[in-house]
Amino acid sequence: MTTPRDPQSDPAVGAPLHAPAPNGPQAGAGSAAGGLPAPYGPRAGADAAVGDPPPPQTAVSPGPPTADPRWARPAFLALLLATGVLYLCNLHASGYANSFYSAAVQAGSQSWKAFFFGSLDAANAITVDKPPAALWPMALSVRLFGLNTWAILVPEVLMGVGTVAVVHASVRRRSGHGAALLAGAVLALTPVAALMFRFNNPDALLALLMAVACHLVVRALEDGRTRWLVWAGVAVGFAFLTKTLQAFLILPALAAVYAVCAPVRPRKRFAQLALATVALVVSGGWWVAVVELWPASSRPYIGGSQNNSFLELTFGYNGLGRLNGDETGSVGGGGAPGGGGRWGETGWDRMFNDDIGGQISWLLPAALILLVAGLVLSRKAGRTDVTRAAFLVWGGSLLTTAVVFSFMAGIFHQYYTVALAPYVAAVTGMGAAALWHRRRETWAALTLAATVTATAAWGYVLLHRTPDYLPWLRWLVLVGGLTAALGLVFAGRAGRRVVLAAAGLGVAASLAGPTAYTLSTVREGHSGSIVTAGPASTGMGGGPGGGGGPQNGTPPGADGNGPSQNGGFPGGGPGQDGFGAPPGADGTTPPGGAGTTTEAPGRGSRGGGAGMGGLLGGTDVDAEARELLEAGATGHTWAAAAVGAQNAASYQLATGEPVMAIGGFNGTDPSPTLAQFQQYVKDGRIHYFVSGGGAGAGGTGRGGAAGTGAASRITAWVQSHFTHVTAGSVTFYDLTRPTSEN
Repeated sequence: MTTPRDPQSDPAVGAPLHAPAPNGPQAGAGSAAGGLPAPYGPRAGADAAVGDPPPPQTAVSPGPPTADPRWARPAFLALLLATGVLYLCNLHASGYANSFYSAAVQAGSQSWKAFFFGSLDAANAITVDKPPAALWPMALSVRLFGLNTWAILVPEVLMGVGTVAVVHASVRRRSGHGAALLAGAVLALTPVAALMFRFNNPDALLALLMAVACHLVVRALEDGRTRWLVWAGVAVGFAFLTKTLQAFLILPALAAVYAVCAPVRPRKRFAQLALATVALVVSGGWWVAVVELWPASSRPYIGGSQNNSFLELTFGYNGLGRLNGDETGSVGGGGAPGGGGRWGETGWDRMFNDDIGGQISWLLPAALILLVAGLVLSRKAGRTDVTRAAFLVWGGSLLTTAVVFSFMAGIFHQYYTVALAPYVAAVTGMGAAALWHRRRETWAALTLAATVTATAAWGYVLLHRTPDYLPWLRWLVLVGGLTAALGLVFAGRAGRRVVLAAAGLGVAASLAGPTAYTLSTVREGHSGSIVTAGPASTGMGGGPGGGGGPQNGTPPGADGNGPSQNGGFPGGGPGQDGFGAPPGADGTTPPGGAGTTTEAPGRGSRGGGAGMGGLLGGTDVDAEARELLEAGATGHTWAAAAVGAQNAASYQLATGEPVMAIGGFNGTDPSPTLAQFQQYVKDGRIHYFVSGGGAGAGGTGRGGAAGTGAASRITAWVQSHFTHVTAGSVTFYDLTRPTSEN
């Protein structure tokens, strides 16, 4: 049994819910109620809301925790409701959001085989360049409710609400209800979280699963039970099936903390970690094993790979290539620390620069300060102290992920930083509560004041980067934060009302900036491959019609696929062959919008959005083109084929018929080969070929010279052998009508 501690002489900020036995959990009311022992957490009654420090005691009993205050459950439910309402607001404005993934969702709702593999079309020509777990909830929703914006994006909103609930639950168990509400609010109001929990990229599910994994590890650290650690392994395994190796970024921190701090003997700790590893491998590897063992001739091509191998995709292009920039066919990495690259500068300050800062870093300085403070407060606690372990779990996940993001030389987009949001929120909530309970000590009051000062000053800097956006707000944040910090300096001696007013003002000043950016984010629709939160900034920030893109003037190709190496888009630019929807528009027919030709305006990628031959966003599918494809779809496996996945997705979403994406996302994957395509045409399986498209239509294939890729050869063969027809402003080649000279 752990030795009771004197809370006045021991600076530990927390204790386990109940004192764990050396070889397992101790039964008691503490685990069920989920509170904190009275000497460490808020007291019951009115003082619980204030968080006054506990009275001196000479010993701590591991007995049942204090009861939850009356306001706790209603406040928690209000937090979840407010988050859901906020994220649902104006959701329809994003249309199909990223049509690349929406097309795969549509395919999965029509074909269980496409559902399993994550195919871009129901005829299973090629998959997306990620594993399919993120597509499964959306595809099931579309099966139930039909293809529309709400069916696609509401599951993402629910993931956001779920992530807030998980962070709240984890922080509440260690730091009390007030800290949990603060953590939940910080997460919900993080701009990039409001963006990605309303968008259909895989990052929403990834953030949820990573938060679940951290929470489960903390639960395992409370009582040493194997089941929590095994379930954490399952969560990471499914996170791998969401976005491959990014799920493993936090594994070193989680494993190290459990190996050192778990309340069981060393031999059992390592046995538990081994079991969790088995759970991870099984939950994440079963799908990989099926795909690798499945005959390649009867499954779709693995999009993004060069050898039709998911393992190659995982450990190469989507794995180590993202770290060292050595991505086959990529447009280049981020360069050396301090140097510029196509994906922005790398270095320790990357999370704070013009490109990234407004997405995630509003509370990042506060989280770093509070992480250090929490570890200082618990420095003399025993090895198994759970509050310190919780700081190490959430803080270690924050640091490892931020460091990798800061220095990775490969493809990097601003919205990746949503992975940091749960960690920032949890550390902020726990750290603020720890200092608040010790605020009568001068150093704790000064640290609280310094935290608010740093947050307000950094908020001023971020808001100053968009000088035309609410120019008065940055001064309000700065003045309000400094005033609150001054009040917190005297937190140990000032009256109750003054202290509460200072604390409330500090929270308001700290959250004002990200709240404004979040509200700006939900007011706009977002579509295309690269999206950003908040108003337009001096870097790669968003704004109506302007999302993020890489520096040096070369837009990226995909979430992982780049344009041709010469920096151009030979496959077509805005306006070519009818492509080039207005910047920021996805270009596909809106759900249920008969007679219309584009989705609701959204915020796409800088420098072209839906243009670039449909490389970054969708293309404008007018009524004549849609009618042509629909009328000729009968009797063919694919109504059409188009170079590039976004291009093909637009026609597929508009018609509801399978459209082959030649070359995958940007047209540079070697699928199908010219010989395979010729056989498809000979067998009458493809009706039309859409002129124009992604980079591969006439650009650089991965590892090849300009104009020598499979998509380029297919395009040249079609144009020289088949009759073309114009529908609206788009040229199609009828693959059932050879030219007379053939």
